[in-house]
Amino acid sequence: MFSGIVQNKTPLCVEQEKTLLKTFSIELTPKQEDGLVIGASIALNGVCLTVTKVVQNRAYFDVMMETLRATNLGQIASGDFVNTERAAKFGDDIGGHAMSGHVAAAVEIVEIEQPENNCIIWLKLKPEQRKYIFTKGFVGLNGCSLTIGEVLEDRFNVYLIPETLAVTNFGEAKVGDLVNIEYDAQTQTIVETLERMRDAGQL
Repeated sequence: MFSGIVQNKTPLCVEQEKTLLKTFSIELTPKQEDGLVIGASIALNGVCLTVTKVVQNRAYFDVMMETLRATNLGQIASGDFVNTERAAKFGDDIGGHAMSGHVAAAVEIVEIEQPENNCIIWLKLKPEQRKYIFTKGFVGLNGCSLTIGEVLEDRFNVYLIPETLAVTNFGEAKVGDLVNIEYDAQTQTIVETLERMRDAGQL
């Protein structure tokens, strides 16, 4: 489980590319490195990945075909910044909202507004995604727990403060970039339960 509070952004290194499999590595902060073992979980851009090797202050991950297809990790190159968060432990503060690191899809940034001291990012919304997104609800974007702002038929936005832009890779975001999205688990459960009840004639 993750809190959705990104710990830092760091350049990723593509160590190896094979057919339908890539190996990535990142440099760890001292806090992330402390007690880290093979098999532990770290989220990169909100994607829960298993640590396969730790060498000095670097962690390594193998990323397989479905993850490469469904998330923006399939398009990432060496030197690109990724948001990182080590899995939460019992007793940790959940400053955002509980997240699993199971990304649903990658959505496109379609507009960036930058009023003074603010940043508003608009993201494309497909019809099948619209049911999980509502104003003032939670959403995970590249591993960041964010509150949804406005929701239109084919897009929605989030408002980012300067601290979020400084700590995460949203500070380098551009129109056309793909962002990993994880729906709020409670919202998804309620929506899909009601759909099943409706389809079964129970509503």
